[in-house]
Amino acid sequence: MSGFIDSWTNSFLPDREELWNQTLAAQGVPIKVRRDPEDSFCDPETMIARMDEIGMSTLVLPTCDLPDHAGITDYESFAMRLEETAPIARKYPGRFVGQWSIDPRHGTAGVDRAREMASEDWIVALHTHTHSFDLPFDAAEYYPYYALAHEFDLPFVMQAGASGGRFPSACGHPIGIDRPAIYFPEVDFVLSHTGWPWVEEAIAMALKFSNVYLGTASLPPKRWHATLVEFLRGPGRKKTMFGTSFPTVGHRHAIRQLDALELPEETVADLMGNNARRVFSRLEALG
Repeated sequence: MSGFIDSWTNSFLPDREELWNQTLAAQGVPIKVRRDPEDSFCDPETMIARMDEIGMSTLVLPTCDLPDHAGITDYESFAMRLEETAPIARKYPGRFVGQWSIDPRHGTAGVDRAREMASEDWIVALHTHTHSFDLPFDAAEYYPYYALAHEFDLPFVMQAGASGGRFPSACGHPIGIDRPAIYFPEVDFVLSHTGWPWVEEAIAMALKFSNVYLGTASLPPKRWHATLVEFLRGPGRKKTMFGTSFPTVGHRHAIRQLDALELPEETVADLMGNNARRVFSRLEALG
């Protein structure tokens, strides 16, 4: 198969590898990064060649401004920056695209900046790294960004579940999307990272709302909760999209594990690309 889409790829550029090493050492957390040379950090040209080899059509890259205060544990340091994503999105249209990662603490200045970025055709979603801000999904600070997503017909992607780093986790409870999904029925919300350890809660939200989806980023297929795999075999076929949160999961590493799940071919096609194309609707115009 081909045409795979990774719904969440952190910066894959070589200068981030040492930063990951430093932050994992500083936090003492058991997150692993890909060390296989065929599945690790690289320059854009090498990544394109890798994508062609494995049938990956598109990487969706969280992209944001790097604030002056950002340190080795701040998510902004691991996301792509505007000056990194914009050139490769234009050079390789539809292969590299961005989801603008917002900071809900910036008030109207942050909303204005997000509006500016939402006007770029290669920005296919708005995004938040939930645990950086310790705000539940129904916090007032998020509502102007949800309204912006509605205005620009963009999905909103968020990390759901517990944080892998030393950040508060309770803000990632999937149930927090309940009120936003009611208030903004036209906005598609993607609860990434499977909602673990509250996987069943995330599935409940995806079942309840036509505009709530799940993403698998950060967990390779062999670590997907049994309830999620069962969901995929049923109604989750149209509600779940593949992601890696690279470098915590490598692309080859994840794809090699899919066969062991013995999912129907049509389910794999939806999971690995079709659902993302429906949700990230700007992809069609990019080719």
